[in-house]
Amino acid sequence: MGYAQYSELDSSGVAWLQDKPLHWRVKRLKFSVDLINIKVSVEESSLPYLGLEHIESWTGRKIDGEISNSEGVASSYLAGDVLFGKLRPYLAKVHLAQQNGLISSEALVVRSKAELHAEFLKYYMLSRDFINIVDSSTYGSKMPRASWNFIGNLPVLLPEIEEQQTIAHFLDFKTAQIDALIAKQKALLDKLAEKRTALISHAVTKGLDPSAPMKDSKVEWLGSVPSHWKRGVKLNYMAAQQRHSFVNGPFGSDLLSSELTDDGVPVIYSGDVKPNRFFRKSSSYVTEEKAEQLNFCRVDPGDLLLAKVGDPPGDAAIYPEDAPSGIVTQDVVRIKLNDEIADSQYLTLLFNSKYGRFVIRTVSVEATRGRFSLGDFKSLRFVMPPLNEQRQIAGALISQIRPILDQEDKVLEVIAKLQEYRSALITNAVTGKIDVRGFQIPQPAQGMA
Repeated sequence: MGYAQYSELDSSGVAWLQDKPLHWRVKRLKFSVDLINIKVSVEESSLPYLGLEHIESWTGRKIDGEISNSEGVASSYLAGDVLFGKLRPYLAKVHLAQQNGLISSEALVVRSKAELHAEFLKYYMLSRDFINIVDSSTYGSKMPRASWNFIGNLPVLLPEIEEQQTIAHFLDFKTAQIDALIAKQKALLDKLAEKRTALISHAVTKGLDPSAPMKDSKVEWLGSVPSHWKRGVKLNYMAAQQRHSFVNGPFGSDLLSSELTDDGVPVIYSGDVKPNRFFRKSSSYVTEEKAEQLNFCRVDPGDLLLAKVGDPPGDAAIYPEDAPSGIVTQDVVRIKLNDEIADSQYLTLLFNSKYGRFVIRTVSVEATRGRFSLGDFKSLRFVMPPLNEQRQIAGALISQIRPILDQEDKVLEVIAKLQEYRSALITNAVTGKIDVRGFQIPQPAQGMA
């Protein structure tokens, strides 16, 4: 449904906020909140510690998971404080604390004054306009941070406190509806992925011929494999025998954020690599001159890509034939294979199978997200069929999983649209682009409007 508009508007005086409702005030954030800068020794405190990795991006929800083991000093907060991740602010880590605790010093702790409702502040700081303007201010190439000096001087829009509460309650209700729909889509995605993985895993460990003689794989959980398959084939052996055939991208100092452009040679990130599909979400480029400097990590159509980070790491895909050559970042592995030894489609399927993930996990390090090093990854060994059989298996599997991948793409598109709608709704509500004062929360709750 469409929402009402405010009838009387005037200029906010801020380009990115545009017009505002006439009765809303504009004030610098630092005059409406207190910055809480109480540092506490984690070891000496009994308060629970919250890591930024346990705050979900764009929703503000606390994610269940293993408690971070933090040493040294953290910031203390009280229930009702708003926590804002200043490290990589584009991740939109904003949380309204429900209990007292400690948080990483990479977060700001702000406490609302009487004129600003904490729930409204949380949503305001989660709005896309606010996140974008904060992100534009960051310093540091490898670990970009925003400063309170910049954030505190940003404008905040202030309806009357009762109206702030109304807006916050509206957003609580609407985002809960949207999140429920997203959760259903993600559950469907998990089922499709499980079905796809099961098909792949059987073929890359047992082959296509059920009558083939078998032998012990020497891997307890893997059981028997076709007797003519080779055991212990080293991954590095499958790469083309040429310089820079098996690389990851440049270190942060070799590719600064200031060197990224809006067009030119595409930069490939780990988030662009999904199981058996390449889907570029990023929009960063470098100049032709910079790409030439980083030629050792160039990716060309047909190359095999893996995400070095993830939950779990190791998502693999082939760089599309119709894509322009690009540059991979440090969290992406690019392999140019020896096509007389290994088939790229088969190896991609292998990496995305349960067997492949098990082997990769043996060299993965658990941190904020799982990751592996290039050196350890190169040394991995796999059971491999002959080249012609690799191609047969890959051809058969691709035809079987294509309908599943198409379904997954449709589900991902629905999720992306729901997430975009959620973000737009928050931004429009807290900046006065829609008037929700007359919105009545249905009793009992009904479907999303």
